[in-house]
Amino acid sequence: MQGFGAAIRHEWDLDREYLTVNHGSFGAAPRCVLDAQREWQARMERQPTRFFLREMPAALRDAAARLAAFVGAESDDLAFVENATVGCNAVLRSLDLKPGDEIVVLSHGYGAVVKAARYAAARAGARIVEAHIPFPRPDDEDVVARLAERLGPHTRLAVLDHITSHSALLLPLQAMAQTCAERGVPVLADGAHAPGNIFLDIPSLGVDWYAGNCHKWLMAPKGCGFLWARRDRQDGLHPVTISHGFGGGFLAEFGWTGTRDMSAYLAVTEALAFHERLGGQTLQARNARLAAEAAALLAGRLGTETGEGNRATHAMALVRLELAGPVGQSRALDLRERLLDLRCDAPINELGGAAWLRISAQAYNELNDFERLADLLSMLMGDTPVLLPPQSARP
Repeated sequence: MQGFGAAIRHEWDLDREYLTVNHGSFGAAPRCVLDAQREWQARMERQPTRFFLREMPAALRDAAARLAAFVGAESDDLAFVENATVGCNAVLRSLDLKPGDEIVVLSHGYGAVVKAARYAAARAGARIVEAHIPFPRPDDEDVVARLAERLGPHTRLAVLDHITSHSALLLPLQAMAQTCAERGVPVLADGAHAPGNIFLDIPSLGVDWYAGNCHKWLMAPKGCGFLWARRDRQDGLHPVTISHGFGGGFLAEFGWTGTRDMSAYLAVTEALAFHERLGGQTLQARNARLAAEAAALLAGRLGTETGEGNRATHAMALVRLELAGPVGQSRALDLRERLLDLRCDAPINELGGAAWLRISAQAYNELNDFERLADLLSMLMGDTPVLLPPQSARP
């Protein structure tokens, strides 16, 4: 398979009238993966009983084994879940928390997972402690130190993001997990944006549980994620839905939570194959370079700054938007809606009192896409009363 950008865009059913530079939010499955999913669905409907009793169990574990190998894990330590949020919920709701216990989360933690942690804590009379992550260019040592400050004698769990969602920060997860381990604190890693985006060897990270998505950078169908659990952390871990597998161990409990369409999980094998045909780690490096180059282009065109400089660490990057007056989340979301009205998909969020644009670079993107984005933003920003100069140019 040759070429990227416009040369390969036909592999997806993306709306050609839209400028899609937001693969990070919901992903986009290529046609070959959707074809594989439809074939699994057809097999299921040809004879449902035969499929669920005889075909599906072995096929599901085969798919799990291939995915586990991709993330450096043993297949018996990995189970499918709908998405990383479901995986995090399973861990959080399996905790035996007591009044006064603490769960540490990050200030840039994903909203849904932080809310799940708050729910679990509130039910037990425990509390949430937040570790502040410096922004927009955090130093790894400082990040670890800020986390260490919030770990205490009552900390029962640390929920750590591998790559943050709104702020697109690649955090030093291994060093953070080691700090937690030294204090006897287990770690739940939210790796929603990592699989297919960066190289993964989950066991080497030193975490206790790792929840990831396959529908984003691995380009599997929607509803395909996984939960990895270290072997000594599987006892007492239960899925969000308790079903016939209850009491049968990690794989039995997560492998069957009721009759449902398993085709998204089973099609992950084609997603893995497609990712490899595009170059695997070579694709990841290409996407990271494009994201950094695109961020620099946008910052130059708009006279502002990027989030982490030009570090090519992964396929998402931030660009600050210079707006006059206070910037709240509602204003940032309004700007995003206006972009959508212009047939452009690129998220904008408020972070630290400023509006930040998050861009994503996938195989179907090329630098020209971000030139078009710069044109749209220049037009959109021209509607604001005042466009301030970049911070460095202010008196």
